Amino acid sequence: MGNKSLMKKISAKPNSLKPVPFRFCPGCGHGLLHKIIAEIIDELSMREKTIGFAPVGCAVFAYDYFNFDVIETAHGRPPAVATAIKRLLPDNLVFTYQGDGDLAAIGTAEIVHAAARGENFSVIFVNNATYGMTGGQMAPTTLLGQMTTTTTKGREQKLTGHPIKVSEMLATLNGAGFICRTSMDSPQNVIKTKNAVKKAFQYQLGGKGFSLVEVLAPCPTDWWMSPKEALLWMKEKMIPVFPLGVVKDKYGKQSTVNSEQ
Repeated sequence: MGNKSLMKKISAKPNSLKPVPFRFCPGCGHGLLHKIIAEIIDELSMREKTIGFAPVGCAVFAYDYFNFDVIETAHGRPPAVATAIKRLLPDNLVFTYQGDGDLAAIGTAEIVHAAARGENFSVIFVNNATYGMTGGQMAPTTLLGQMTTTTTKGREQKLTGHPIKVSEMLATLNGAGFICRTSMDSPQNVIKTKNAVKKAFQYQLGGKGFSLVEVLAPCPTDWWMSPKEALLWMKEKMIPVFPLGVVKDKYGKQSTVNSEQ
């Protein structure tokens, strides 16, 4: 057991991540998702030809961590800027990294029309059902009955409507190619998240058009939970509202990426 020569290294920091510590809250899903994205870019040997776009919100820190070009855009506008860059540099891997408050609220027009046009870039959509950076206010994806700093007694349908199911909505558009929803609530689903993001990037590199992976992620701080409680809440409350799986695959078989049972 003490013979280090028999030990196999199974994990390492990806080259596409900078050697700096994350500043995210304990239990936050962003750090792990960053590592997944960086690993994929390394595996695809695309670090020197990758351009990411991050808006306002917790996603804004991306340029501090990714070891490739990341452009900060105005709130909700990453799809608009990504459209321009991808058209100018069609051989580059272009992706946006957006939260639900950004993509599903102020940025709704940008994401809808980018998908409708079939723009050939990828979107990583982090859904934690809250405005994480600005104080835990209700987001478009907040669940009915969920308490936030602006719905202190729980979200009410008569007052604020229903949570928006972005993946299902975008899948109705002819220009959308690959749409998938995954989760960060378990090791099994983390692996499925990586597979889905890699497929989205490969979809783009193959010139197949618009791809989006919606990732359900924990936000223990704004959910007023421990990291362990947040993972359980995702499994019991969040996933039933936002079912996991491939919502649309324009060039392949549609299948289900089941959550951990």
